[in-house]
Amino acid sequence: MLELDGLTKRYGEVVALDGCGFSVRPGRIVGFLGPNGAGKTSAMRAIFGLLRLDEGTVTWMGRSVTHNARRRFGYMPEMRGLYPRMPVRRQVIYFGRLHGLGKAAAAAAADRWIARIGLEERADSRVDDLSHGNQQRVQLVTALVHDPELLVLDEPFSGLDPLGVEEMSRILRERAEQGSAVLFSSHQLDLVEHLCDDVAIINQGRVALSGPVRTLKDRATHRRVEVDLDSSLALTLTIPGFRLVESLGTRHILRVPAEVGMDEIMTALTDGRRIREFSYGPPSLSDLFREAVAS
Repeated sequence: MLELDGLTKRYGEVVALDGCGFSVRPGRIVGFLGPNGAGKTSAMRAIFGLLRLDEGTVTWMGRSVTHNARRRFGYMPEMRGLYPRMPVRRQVIYFGRLHGLGKAAAAAAADRWIARIGLEERADSRVDDLSHGNQQRVQLVTALVHDPELLVLDEPFSGLDPLGVEEMSRILRERAEQGSAVLFSSHQLDLVEHLCDDVAIINQGRVALSGPVRTLKDRATHRRVEVDLDSSLALTLTIPGFRLVESLGTRHILRVPAEVGMDEIMTALTDGRRIREFSYGPPSLSDLFREAVAS
């Protein structure tokens, strides 16, 4: 298990990390969320020893992370680290060798992964001759070529088309099913909610909320109500503690305290109106994110 405990980093008066801590377990995918500048990239860099911390520790399987341990990690940085003039296959082999694979093993793994992402015909092409999406795929493969125990990806879905997003998602899920611990950052909350087992939401250098996605949603103090009415919604609804989150014509999203029963909600909504559509359930990850970063 990867554990980040009390990570703190200051740049003069600017605090990049302020006691940041969470864990990533083998076989789980963790979505690392936060506004721009919240500290996500700093925390990821700390995992790989690329950031000198003022305080805090990073451990893997209960031990301090050493250089040899990091050779079993895979990293896809925010600023992509490919050599633009190097051919794809040669580059993937090179990264495999850096992570300790022998020449034959690195070549075999490179061929397997290049085939997996559908770039066999471009294996001898220079990276800078590829499209942005294909460069992204090659960057992912350089992080996977050595079969890492921990995979850390900074905005891996950025710039991918829908097919690329699907393929990336499948690969991450497969890695987790094979026992790897997977951590990635993203601003695509719907994707994170669908793909991730756990989330860690960071704001101003601190983790504001973390845990299994399903548990966080079920334990929330409010519920999400979506309704389509045959008339506009009055703000004087007799629902205790409700808040109108979004309204577009006759479609509305309400935030309702969890203790308010569905019968009470339905009675208030049908007072002089007809309901065309209605849904009631736990808040979305987007709802939880907004509350976590606003508090």
